[in-house]
Amino acid sequence: MSIKTEKKIESYLLKNANGLRLNLINYGGRITNLEVPDRNGNFGNIVLNLSEENYLESNPFIGALIGRYANRIANASFTLNEESFEIDKNEGENCLHGGIGGFDAVFWRVEKLSDSKVLLTYDSPHLEMGFPGNFKVKVYYELTNANELKILYHAVSDQETVINLTQHSYFNLTADFNKKITDHEVFINADAFLPTSGNIPTGEIRPVKDSAFDFRKPKEIDVAIDDDNEQLKIAGGYDHCFVLNSENTKHLGIAATAYDRKSGRFLEVLTTEPGMQFYTGNSLDGSLKIPNQSGNYEKRSGFCFETQHFPDSPNQPDFPSVVIQAGEEFSSETVYKFSVKTEEDNKK
Repeated sequence: MSIKTEKKIESYLLKNANGLRLNLINYGGRITNLEVPDRNGNFGNIVLNLSEENYLESNPFIGALIGRYANRIANASFTLNEESFEIDKNEGENCLHGGIGGFDAVFWRVEKLSDSKVLLTYDSPHLEMGFPGNFKVKVYYELTNANELKILYHAVSDQETVINLTQHSYFNLTADFNKKITDHEVFINADAFLPTSGNIPTGEIRPVKDSAFDFRKPKEIDVAIDDDNEQLKIAGGYDHCFVLNSENTKHLGIAATAYDRKSGRFLEVLTTEPGMQFYTGNSLDGSLKIPNQSGNYEKRSGFCFETQHFPDSPNQPDFPSVVIQAGEEFSSETVYKFSVKTEEDNKK
């Protein structure tokens, strides 16, 4: 058992009995490599990553743990018990993913519990990024022998505060990051999504039926991503929170799947969270180099399944609450499960 606390980037390896390997770093709790097999048994890394120096520079949260508040808060402000809090503005007038000094940009303490499991901890002081409360967070990454990446989140604050945590890995199941993810088949277990204005939910919970946002039957991303649809034009693709179909968020429920027909790689996502942001790498612009491969990360070379509460919930009382009381223990779980499918399997 080892614990590292130095303010320098340290890398950790997790592996399971089936040959799956996951690398992470203490900076931002970022997942930097996740090797899973294709249908022929060939292993490949399926998460976008960066060279070490690029992690320390501005980048679109690649592989990072996100907090204190995942997604956006309008006007970078909210009110708790009639007290107003001004938080970091880092996307125009809004706060995105906690602000400039969010959990993606801090050094986590790392404790390796076994070959397949690691614990990351971070203590966020009162008013860090403007958020109230001394906030202690623990995140477990575990690579199980069922070929799952299990992520457990725990947190507690000494004052009433808001919380929304997620993991921001970009997936490309081809393991070739010069290829776009638009031919991946995606299923999202949601009858509704949250339309936005200026990247902030309007408050409407809109049915997906008969729209580009209907993924209740698996379909390739590119079927509708370039449709003449106001919401898609605003975001440059999909960057929306889907309202997951779940009767009880205390138990894991299926959120989404993704399938790459050529490699056979199949990803399932289960979560206790009420929402999932589906993001198609719209801000990737070719400015970041692909390590160990030729080329740069272009638009839509990766997608994110970010399980979370809804954006701007502190300002939208009709959304599920993100408030936790002093001393209240927050917990959440998300599982990314990997397998392969044959073409015959996919036709069933």
